[in-house]
Amino acid sequence: MVLDWLTRDGKLIISARIIRTFSYGFLSIILAIYLKEIGFNEILIGFILSATLANSVIFNLFSSFFADRIGRKKVMIAYAALMAVSGSVFLMTENYAALIIAAFIGTINVTGSETGAFLSLEQAILPQTVKNIKKRNTVFAFYNIVGTFAMSGGVLLALLPQFMQENFDLSVIDSFKPLFLIYLSAGLAVTIIYFFLSKHVEVTTTKHTKLVSSNLSQKSKKIVIKLSSLFALDSFAGGFVIQSIVSFWFFTKFGVDLTTLSIIFSIAGVLTAISFFFAAKIADRIGLINTMVFTHIPSNILLILVAIVPTFPIALSLYLARMTLSQMDVPTRQAYIVTMVKENERTAAAGITNTARNTAQSISPSITGAIIQSLWLSAPFVIGGLLKIIYDLGIYANFRKVKPPDEIK
Repeated sequence: MVLDWLTRDGKLIISARIIRTFSYGFLSIILAIYLKEIGFNEILIGFILSATLANSVIFNLFSSFFADRIGRKKVMIAYAALMAVSGSVFLMTENYAALIIAAFIGTINVTGSETGAFLSLEQAILPQTVKNIKKRNTVFAFYNIVGTFAMSGGVLLALLPQFMQENFDLSVIDSFKPLFLIYLSAGLAVTIIYFFLSKHVEVTTTKHTKLVSSNLSQKSKKIVIKLSSLFALDSFAGGFVIQSIVSFWFFTKFGVDLTTLSIIFSIAGVLTAISFFFAAKIADRIGLINTMVFTHIPSNILLILVAIVPTFPIALSLYLARMTLSQMDVPTRQAYIVTMVKENERTAAAGITNTARNTAQSISPSITGAIIQSLWLSAPFVIGGLLKIIYDLGIYANFRKVKPPDEIK
């Protein structure tokens, strides 16, 4: 049978991931445009987008310290319900105060990849959903494959407002409303899916095990702190080239229209999804850390090259080549984190490392505009690429000999 190596809980989590990331796909493209259309200026739009990033940081921290005490299932149901509430607010009102609150509570993602609190909790649960330890790398790869494919499909749905305007004579603002209805429906669907999760998604405890996720052992704490610092550097570097900035760069430098940009990012998402499959296969052969580093460095060299090429076809080719490699460290990174700590420490480890990533990534986009204005339009690509290479070297130097138990021969 298909996915017979995955438990029922694993299949439910994968289903929730597909629905959620599909809605993130179109929302990451249209949210800022919609806010502009209803009359908000760039500063107000920036506050709303910042609220979505603050949500990721705060909700991740909450999950790290309280999810295992309250119950992972209960917390995920609450987050999914808030997602539906947020969608309903965007659907029904254009009031700024209401929208910024909805952005803050709604687990909205506008980065082009999932970074929110769902990710940390599901990442902690996934190892418990495989029936064979040899499938550990595979489940993280599959989790990211389906999410990225779904997000790529969602990106294409960002063309719906233009279609509604041209074929149903809707106003510009009204043409966006069906997408918020879809986001609301996605939140409800994810909430229902989480209700069917079993007790096996919770941390396993015994009389001798404390249910305090924030109490990492000294060994785990050392690993998590060092990983968090390095991941923060990687995300800070990645913040210079998030999807919206790359889109702006293609639009400004080569005059690429929005329809073409939607197709470009959808194709990039498909290539990224396919790369996750190969990441798992490579990791099974050469190890998680080696896979993270040896695929990431070439992708960052390509990122720097994108900045200096003179024509759109060459830049596009290099960018797509970069996207086939740049995310191969994602499933391997997730697998490495939860493998290197005890089961009752996984939620904390995932939450802390993801919080470090989200916090660092929220900083760099705010200074990218000044860098572009004072230095060079393509400077963010060079800065981001160089910083990411430093991260790769740091990961390799610190963790090449720190292997998961199943890699030790």
